[in-house]
Amino acid sequence: MTRKLGIAVIGLGPAALPHSRSLIDLGERVDVRYVASRSQERLDAYQRQFPFPGTTDIDAVLADESVEAVIVLTPPASHRDVGTRCLASGKHVLVEKPLELTGARGEELVAAARRAGKTFGVVLQHRFRPASRRLKAALDGGELGRVEAALLQVPWWRPQSYYDEPGRGTMARDGGGVLLTQAIHSFDLFRSLVGVSKVVAAQVRTTSLHRMETEDYVGALLETGNGTPATLVTTTAAHPGHPERIEIVGSKGHAA
Repeated sequence: MTRKLGIAVIGLGPAALPHSRSLIDLGERVDVRYVASRSQERLDAYQRQFPFPGTTDIDAVLADESVEAVIVLTPPASHRDVGTRCLASGKHVLVEKPLELTGARGEELVAAARRAGKTFGVVLQHRFRPASRRLKAALDGGELGRVEAALLQVPWWRPQSYYDEPGRGTMARDGGGVLLTQAIHSFDLFRSLVGVSKVVAAQVRTTSLHRMETEDYVGALLETGNGTPATLVTTTAAHPGHPERIEIVGSKGHAA
């Protein structure tokens, strides 16, 4: 019988639902020892949907040697501090995107993982999808030839009620808007496929469709890793919302 990995989840934001479903699917490989939240109300609501043990005592979670790895689902502004505590307690750590509010804070967290000698990761799963891996292999194998141009579009929609949640869409909690919070998965995949070597020009704004501190629209002209042009357009103001899209124009073929 395969030994199960002892897991704890800290934080019960929106990402807790898909993570919890995945943990149930992985039931033969993981043992969820705790789900922790500072909010008893949020914990009670969560436990009406999922069978995992709950606690508001994060210190007890970190002190438990049966917990080998922690999934951190707290707001981005807390990732450095919560993640560093987990690593210092001898736990492997997986944090939800984005890594942190700034590159400097993210680098501090990565440095803490290196000091602890523990496995550390960020939830950026799009590059591991079968179609993404097939496209990456085609590019690396030269099937499309030289990349001549590329496009990334994320035309999503979020109602005002989404941003009315306390802290959402603020620099203090999220560190940014559509590019860092919603489009980050597609942008990470885009970068893994063609690279981004330069931002030639960009426009960042908050449209009249939302009342929020951070941006709900980013448009940019980029250069790929080999210096060819690329265009990025991301927004949460495109009602009713449409699928994200990546296009790559190669000297031997075109992929979308």
